[in-house]
Amino acid sequence: MDTADSPLTYRDATDADVDALVALIESAYRGDSSRAGWTTEADILQGQRTDPQGVLEVVKAPDSRLLTVEREGRIVACCQLEHRGAHAYFGMFAVSPALQGEGLGKTIIAEAERRARETWGATEMHMTVISVREDLIAWYERRGYRRTGETTPFPYGDERFGIPQRDDLRFELLVKPLA
Repeated sequence: MDTADSPLTYRDATDADVDALVALIESAYRGDSSRAGWTTEADILQGQRTDPQGVLEVVKAPDSRLLTVEREGRIVACCQLEHRGAHAYFGMFAVSPALQGEGLGKTIIAEAERRARETWGATEMHMTVISVREDLIAWYERRGYRRTGETTPFPYGDERFGIPQRDDLRFELLVKPLA
């Protein structure tokens, strides 16, 4: 069976998944391995994207889940969903660089939106994206997300979020109605 045709399975991450999830997230965003996919941040940020403590906090948080996506028993993607009242927050989204461009991202974000709507009754999905990531923002816009113009500062000096390679980074809020 062609692995690209194998079904995806979704489950909540457990403590046992933390190391594999950190490796996946790092591979999708940082270093040379990330350049195999199109979501790399290697040219704007060096250092780490996350760490075991950060991932474990998401796994353990009461109003949060780290949705783990597997194909043939291997973790191939993940995303954070957090219940924040009328809306849900979507973050920590990573797809294995070797599998990017196959439509997995579209499938996974649609499933995350469905779960936020059905589980929590969320009417909107919110996310923040580094504002200079125009290609990534355009991808989310094609999925129905809209730029709000609302930004928050990048945490310069906190290496848990990476080592910035430029001085104009900030996060922009993107929102999508889930009606």
